[in-house]
Amino acid sequence: MRHIAIIGSGPAGYYTAEAAQKLWGDDVRIDIFDRLPVPYGLIRFGVAPDHQSIKGVSRRYEKTALTDNVRFVGNVAIGEDVTIAELQQFYDASVLATGAPRDRELAVPGNDLGNVYGSAEFVGWYNGHPQFADLAPDLSGRTAVVIGMGNVALDVARILSKTRDEFAGSDIVNHALDALTASPIERIVILGRRGPHQISMTPKELGELMELEQASPQVETSDLPDEAEDAILEPGLRKSVAHLRSFAAIPHAIHGEKRIAIEFDFFASPVALVGNGRVEAVEVERTEVVKGRAQGSGETYRIPASLVVTCIGYRTAPIEGVPFDERMGRFANDEGRILDGLYCVGWARRGPTGTIGTNRPDGFGLVELIAADMESGKLGRQGKRGREGFDELAADRGLDIVTFQDWKKIEEAEHSAAREGSPREKFIAIEQMIAARGS
Repeated sequence: MRHIAIIGSGPAGYYTAEAAQKLWGDDVRIDIFDRLPVPYGLIRFGVAPDHQSIKGVSRRYEKTALTDNVRFVGNVAIGEDVTIAELQQFYDASVLATGAPRDRELAVPGNDLGNVYGSAEFVGWYNGHPQFADLAPDLSGRTAVVIGMGNVALDVARILSKTRDEFAGSDIVNHALDALTASPIERIVILGRRGPHQISMTPKELGELMELEQASPQVETSDLPDEAEDAILEPGLRKSVAHLRSFAAIPHAIHGEKRIAIEFDFFASPVALVGNGRVEAVEVERTEVVKGRAQGSGETYRIPASLVVTCIGYRTAPIEGVPFDERMGRFANDEGRILDGLYCVGWARRGPTGTIGTNRPDGFGLVELIAADMESGKLGRQGKRGREGFDELAADRGLDIVTFQDWKKIEEAEHSAAREGSPREKFIAIEQMIAARGS
């Protein structure tokens, strides 16, 4: 019998478990650990609450989770409650699928001012992550600046600009819904160091901006390259740039009918955040793109800002005893191998790149790697005690393990507490989650 520990219950973790099941069938036992009492990681806390169709992928993970040889072990923090070295005593292979839950820092003066948030924090706040549920951003100002040119920046801008009715069917948590719909924000500036041909925004997410009830996307025609240059772009990016061109063509009269302007500011690099205790403006340097890289021109200007959200990337959280690549913000690894018997997958392996679906081939590829190491004898003896050994350790330490069956009770309670039209009202405190599972 093979025993596999997977640390992290998001997409990378469950795809890896699915791959192990397909390869070894009944000859494998898989424990999926999570520091929270609830599964699905990025799906629950990272995907925008108004993108319910994307969250539906969790049904695939549930199918894996409900099989006899896969177990969810929630409410256990690996690296704190249990060390990696201890896990390795019990499991033939341990896989870090912890994602990249920390914000990459905006390294400019003033980044520690009040009302400046990274996207992990801000998205976690409106998605009900227990770590960020008490964030309480001040949304009483008129202008928000969102730094970044990827889909997360679009998510943040869209969430800031929606009416209460537009959140129907979403699972945005009530405390965020109330704060957002009471906000007087009337200008959202999306700031990017480079130009339209260098964005990481996808056509679907850009297209959603045209459907907003009270907000209108705006692009300066002068920021757009000659249309003939679009021909060299790959098809997805070409479609995205076509959306930007359609934003630039919106008549001023239409903009005037909308309460909120979503302005794309290209060739603009933030060089400082300005304010007295809390942010009041973003100082920006005009740039030009040379061989794909942004270079400063020396010309600067200021954008008033009462709220700043940085969407510039994520980093994996280090774990004591695991080699870490500080420059890349991920575990140090060779195609997924960290040390003998210790592996990583998903964002923990490659950094925050790719889509949710990218994690499937990553998980299947890693399981093939583990199988090869087992065949070669690289992992040493097999037949470790697996969950039996872990359960003894957990009992000795009084760990309160949350199972997948417990999670289903928590989920049922969230469904019951949902406002009309919403699929759920998430519990935002670990204590609430534990209480909801019952005895």
